[in-house]
Amino acid sequence: MEDTQEYIISFREKVRIFSHDYLRCCEYIIASNGDRRFFTKKLYSKLIGTTQLMEDFLDFHGAKNNNDWYYYRELTATTRHLSLGAYSQKHITNRLVYYDLPDSEAFEIQGERTLDFLNACLCKLAPAIIAEAARLDIPAPAKGFDPTKFPSITSTDLLDYDIDDENKDIQKKHIVKIASEFLSIAQNFDQLGFYEPYPVDALATIVPTKVNEVEIRRFEMLVHNLQSSFDSYVIQGGYRFGNRKLKQLRSYFSVVFHLLQMIGRLLHFYERHQHRTSFKNIYQQVQERLSKLVVPEELLDRTINYGLFYACHFLTTGKQLAREILNENIERGAITVGIPVKLGFHSRPSLLVAKIVQYFGGQVELCIGEDRFDASSVLDIQWAGGKINKENIKEVVFEGDVRALQDIEILAGVNYGEDTMGKGVPLPKELLYLR
Repeated sequence: MEDTQEYIISFREKVRIFSHDYLRCCEYIIASNGDRRFFTKKLYSKLIGTTQLMEDFLDFHGAKNNNDWYYYRELTATTRHLSLGAYSQKHITNRLVYYDLPDSEAFEIQGERTLDFLNACLCKLAPAIIAEAARLDIPAPAKGFDPTKFPSITSTDLLDYDIDDENKDIQKKHIVKIASEFLSIAQNFDQLGFYEPYPVDALATIVPTKVNEVEIRRFEMLVHNLQSSFDSYVIQGGYRFGNRKLKQLRSYFSVVFHLLQMIGRLLHFYERHQHRTSFKNIYQQVQERLSKLVVPEELLDRTINYGLFYACHFLTTGKQLAREILNENIERGAITVGIPVKLGFHSRPSLLVAKIVQYFGGQVELCIGEDRFDASSVLDIQWAGGKINKENIKEVVFEGDVRALQDIEILAGVNYGEDTMGKGVPLPKELLYLR
C-alpha cells in the first residue's frame, strides 16, 4: 500500500520551492527593462499565484513577527496587491475597444499611464526581492522565464460569431431591475462627492477618512452582483453584436467593476502597508523602504485621481442610458388619488412622492388636465400644487412606472404621511425606505 503521508520537508527547503517561480518572474521583469509588451495578464496571473502562496506560507510560519523575514514578506505582499491591481487595469485596456463608451480617449490615456506606473513599481520591486532573497540564502533560479511563457491574450484572430445571443423572450422585469439597481448604485456613490481630481498633497487627507478599502469593496460587490444578474438573465453573449443599448449599459457597470477591483487592491496596500503606523522599529523601517519602491503620493494619485474619478464618471454618465432602458421596459399604468387634505402638495408630501419616484427610477408624471409635471421633482410637484389650489382640484392622476404608482397609492392612503395639521405621521412598513 502506497504511503500517502507527506514527506517531511524543512522550512528552508519549502522557501526555496515556493520562491522558485516567484524569483523567476522577478528575473523576467528585470530583463524586460520596463518594456510594456512584457507585462501581460499571464505574467500578472503568475505573480498573483506565486506571491499568494508565498505570503500564506510565510504568515503561517510567523514572518510578520520576525525581524529577519518581515521585509521579504512585505515585498511579497506588495507585489501581490500591485499585480492584482495591474491585472484589473490590463483587463480594462484589452476590453476598451469593445466597451463602446463615449468620449473614452482621455480615459484610455490615463489608464495606460496607471498601468505604466504599476509596471514601473514592479520593476523597482524585482531587484529588491532578488537581493532580499540572496540575503536570506534563498537559492536564485538559474534563469528567468522566457517571454514566450507570457503571451498577451489578444490576437488578430477572432472566433466565428455563430451563436445568436439575442433572446427574443427576455423578461422585461430583469432589465427593469438591473437598470433600477444601476441608478441606485450611482446615486449612493454620489456620497463620495468626487467630480474632479484632487491636488496630490490633499489625497492623504481623504484616504482612509473619506475613501477607504471597506467602502470601495462594498460598492465592488454591488456592481459585481449587477453584472452577474445581467449575464445570467439578460444577455449571455459577448460585446460584439446584439442589442447595442443593453450591451453598452453592461459596459458602463463592467468598466466600473474592474476599476473598483483595482482601487480596492491598491487601497488595501496603502492602508495596510503604507498608511499604518506602528511603534515597532522594524515596521517603520520596512514601511520607509517600501515607500521608496512604491511612492505613496503617486500610488494615491493613480488610485483616486484615475481610478475613483473614472468610476464616478462612468456611473454618472451611464445614468441617462439606464433611465432610457428603464423607461422602455417598465410596465406603465395610471392611478387616481386624492390630494393631501388641508395643506395640499407643500414640501413634505411633495418630497415623499418625489422620493418614491426616485427610488424606482422610472418615469412618473402628475397629470392635471393637459398639464404634466415630473413627479420625481419636488419643485414640479409644488408647481402642480399651486394649480391644484387655484382650481380647487380634489383628485389628481399619476401616470408611469406601476411600481412607483403602487407606493404612491399607499402614501396617498395615509394622507401623504401627515395629519390635517401638517404634522408627520408614521408611514406604512411598505414605505420604510422613505425614512
